[in-house]
Amino acid sequence: FAPVWTILYVMMGIAGGLVWHEIDTPRKEEVKKGMLFFAIQLALNALWSYLFFGLKNPLLALFEIVLLWLMIYETYAKFAKINRFAGYLFIPYLSWVGFAMVLNASIWWLNQ
Repeated sequence: FAPVWTILYVMMGIAGGLVWHEIDTPRKEEVKKGMLFFAIQLALNALWSYLFFGLKNPLLALFEIVLLWLMIYETYAKFAKINRFAGYLFIPYLSWVGFAMVLNASIWWLNQ
């Protein structure tokens, strides 16, 4: 039984592939922008782990995860305009990061 995050990364990869497949269409600029948002949210995802686990700074990680959630939402919106199914594949990821945001806030609150 694969961890949830593994399934979410596979879903994100499929979504990215579906959008990238549209690069040679007249919507090339939309695809490039969507993929830029995709790359940024991936980088923010990695940064959150470093801030929370590496630096052990739940407050800084909380600010960052809010930014991450917003960037995931923007990626979802951009992807959904290009390929509706690709957008739908981001909904579980949005939910998971929303849950992680609540946990992050709770940990920060309980440890202040």
